[in-house]
Amino acid sequence: MGIVSPQSSLARLNGCDGYIAQVWTGTAREANFYQGTKKERTFETAFLEYGSMQNLVRSTGREVWYLADPIEDNPDHDWGDYRRNYHSTLVASLLQPDVSQYEVMPWPERIFNGKYPSELDPKVRVPIPEAYATELQVVIHALKDMKQRHVRWASGSHGIGVLVSDSLMFQRGGPSGSDNEFGHFYGLAMPFVKRGMPVQPVQLENVTLPGYLKGLKLLIASYDGQKPLTPDVHPALAAWVKAGGNLVFVDNDEDPYNAVREWWNQDGMSYKNPRQHLFELIGGLGRVGKGSLTWLKDRPGEISRRRDGGTVLAEAVRQAAPGFAWKESSALVLRRGPYVIASGMDETDAPRKSLRGRFVDLFDPELKPLGKVELGPGARHFLIDLAKWTRPVVACAGSVVELSSTPDEWVGTVEGIGGTQGVLLLRAAFRPERVLVDRIRTREFSYDWTRGLLWVRFPLKDSPQKVRVEY
Repeated sequence: MGIVSPQSSLARLNGCDGYIAQVWTGTAREANFYQGTKKERTFETAFLEYGSMQNLVRSTGREVWYLADPIEDNPDHDWGDYRRNYHSTLVASLLQPDVSQYEVMPWPERIFNGKYPSELDPKVRVPIPEAYATELQVVIHALKDMKQRHVRWASGSHGIGVLVSDSLMFQRGGPSGSDNEFGHFYGLAMPFVKRGMPVQPVQLENVTLPGYLKGLKLLIASYDGQKPLTPDVHPALAAWVKAGGNLVFVDNDEDPYNAVREWWNQDGMSYKNPRQHLFELIGGLGRVGKGSLTWLKDRPGEISRRRDGGTVLAEAVRQAAPGFAWKESSALVLRRGPYVIASGMDETDAPRKSLRGRFVDLFDPELKPLGKVELGPGARHFLIDLAKWTRPVVACAGSVVELSSTPDEWVGTVEGIGGTQGVLLLRAAFRPERVLVDRIRTREFSYDWTRGLLWVRFPLKDSPQKVRVEY
């Protein structure tokens, strides 16, 4: 789509409490290059897009709401396509641990009332499949519980950033416009995502904010395809390097936009490009203070188009920062309290990863228990770790309110999308004697005594229904 929005000013916008970051399949599925292959990489692109918004406002104390759309603006994809890409964008958002609030769907009526192509026959338009309707409501219920104190990565090295500037949009015009596929960004960021390293886009204009670079140990940067809008950002970068940061600069100075009339060649300055000004302030290549500066003379866009580009870049960065704890993984895995969010990578040589334990996958409308979760290429999972779950209600399709919970009974109300199938998953020490929904006894339940889990299934209504489980 070629969309770039200059939004660094949002971090300094007065009278604004927070932001909604919209990332959806229609933009995230836009094809890009990695290792010389151009294709859709919806998860990876969404991960970087969400990360860009989070790092836009980090250190400001303001809040962010992430939006992921269960379908997209293009009405001609089938339901299976929408669901797969929703998993990719939602998991990408959940892998941003500093955000815990979500706009769950922008237009509910087009999801639950609209008709879209069937997976079996694209010429036939059908309403939302029953299983997907149930799954969406299970997920929405869980999204209210993402503010967790204990957060831990269980994947590759973190603390890596890629600098990005508002000026990405300024170099789109001819006669020497920059890479239409944004290889000058994806060429630097994608190799680390593919290695299970949660790389962060870092807004160049905001490096002057107090504490903005805190927690970052390694920065990859280029002025190919973008330029610093003012020289003010360079002292902050130089100070970060001297305090212990590792900066790897990837640029061969051949961007035609280096020759435009700008601050680095006006008002007493006579640099051929802004990189020279930055390097002068840092004080040279190699070890600088407690940190380091490395210069790789290459163009990021060309790196993205070479079959070995990502491999060569990753190895060069690894060698450039010998003190950085380098670890690769075939999956991005984040634990948020009792939740486990995981995405398996394709286009990677890292050994395949799996999770063992007692899990329930919230992307499974049946909510079946799992002992092992394979994180193969393209796997997306939103899991509950039952070993860390302490509450009676494990999952629910719809909004649930617990009224009472004793050894003898559980009572609550459930409200959802009328006409869809509901499921309520409870921890239960015993098989129930009776289950009632709106005072009517139901036998639509199942109990697993080995795991102490009870599933109650019933049609949802758009008004609260009282559920009583008697043991």
